Amino acid sequence: MKIISNNKIAKFDYQILDDYVAGISLLGWEVKSIRAGQVNLRNSFCYFKDNELFVTNMHVSEYMNVKGDPTRSRKLLLKRSQLNKLLKQKTQQKLTIIPLNIGWKNGKIKLTIALAKGKTKYDKRQSIKEKDEKRKIEKLWKNY
Repeated sequence: MKIISNNKIAKFDYQILDDYVAGISLLGWEVKSIRAGQVNLRNSFCYFKDNELFVTNMHVSEYMNVKGDPTRSRKLLLKRSQLNKLLKQKTQQKLTIIPLNIGWKNGKIKLTIALAKGKTKYDKRQSIKEKDEKRKIEKLWKNY
């Protein structure tokens, strides 16, 4: 899958447990804007409504002179078994569904979503420390 945009904060704020690739229902101008790379997944999240999965707050910039709602809710296309599995895990384990990235696959736009658990401040600090340690080790190895 050729990635168009990533949700950079998702892996820092959440612990990713499982991921799925879903189709997304879009309007024509939204496809053109996404193709141009004018999409932001930063504050977006997924929710269930009438046993269907929607993504909201995914900002798709307006294309040329088209007037539309850039943050409207968009329906995600998954198989019924996947939807039931996601709904069951989300409610039982109190997890969140977040989009990780958006990209092209066989000429269609796909959204990678993840079942995730929010990190605490301690976990976030710990991940920052681990990244710093890795950088220091790589820097030392580079000098030798």
